[in-house]
Amino acid sequence: MYKFPLMPVSASERAPYYDALFFTITALTVFFTLVVGALILTFVTRYRAGSKASRKGATDHNSIVEIATIIPMLGLALGIFAWSATNFVNFRKIPEKGKGTEVFVIGKQWMWHLQHLNGIRENNELHIPVGRPVTMTMISQDVIHAMYLPEMRAQYHVVPGRYTRITFTPTKVGRYRMLCNMLCGTQHSEMVGQVYVMSEKDYAEWLNKGGNRYKETPMTMQEAGRQLFEQKGCGNCHTDRDNQRAPTLVGIYNTNRLMDDGSTPKADEEYLRDSILNPWRVQTKGYTDKTMPAYKNELTEEQVLQLIAYTKSLTPGNNVPGQPMAAYERPGVSTESGPTGRTNAADEANKSVSAGSTQFNQAEMKR
Repeated sequence: MYKFPLMPVSASERAPYYDALFFTITALTVFFTLVVGALILTFVTRYRAGSKASRKGATDHNSIVEIATIIPMLGLALGIFAWSATNFVNFRKIPEKGKGTEVFVIGKQWMWHLQHLNGIRENNELHIPVGRPVTMTMISQDVIHAMYLPEMRAQYHVVPGRYTRITFTPTKVGRYRMLCNMLCGTQHSEMVGQVYVMSEKDYAEWLNKGGNRYKETPMTMQEAGRQLFEQKGCGNCHTDRDNQRAPTLVGIYNTNRLMDDGSTPKADEEYLRDSILNPWRVQTKGYTDKTMPAYKNELTEEQVLQLIAYTKSLTPGNNVPGQPMAAYERPGVSTESGPTGRTNAADEANKSVSAGSTQFNQAEMKR
């Protein structure tokens, strides 16, 4: 069965007001079209050429009929104008700062680029919470576009060199359309996107995932640690074997480590915490390049505990995520190439498996 709805789904606070005005104007248009059409058919039939209808006493006009017609019509037109103007003014009111969700939008041929105040960026997608006012501050990078959200009953031009704004409050959870309603070039019809209206709980979860709705929600400390391990790119250096960039973390827990100062501490929870937050204080022998960033002011204690839980789980057979790494044993790696005749050992390791390659492999494993 074919479905042909007269209107898009109503999904915003403004939609009922818009729809009421739209259907009122439509009903008035249909009504007067029928009335005028009926009168025309009546007169052309009654007074057609050759008809016997009396034409005596014909007048040019009738002031009473004209006044009785014009004044109600003028009142009706002014009433529609006042109704429309009220809706327009109300819909253009921007919520007070801090009382809604603010999104910045750049229109470009042929895509929408959106950024939230917390730094999360989206392309052709907008994730927003239900029941909270949304303000979109927009500008074009090239030609005139028009942000059109049919289910929200919101539309406004997006022009170069000038900021324009629209605001709406979504009332229904779901996925809706984001369109460009201005012919902006050859691929105008492809300038489409999706608006995801989410419950407060789902939106908070989406924010915690950094705007990546495909990211799995961690269930245990170990899973949360693995997610953080991947997010920070730790696996780019800490692979399943010692390599030129860093020692492996596989099987490190509760083993004695040889440090650059000659000490041999046990890799317990305290050692792992200190290695994450202050990796340069005492370094593993042979790894003194200070390539690992210090996370002292970047991670919470909860995140540190999650990383420790994941590190403790890295035992042979339960290795670092991603493709198995080739063995880059630190001792004895030296090659000759280039104008100087020598290549840095870390560069040689990167020829086979670079940090970027490792990250790519991890992403492919998730697909």
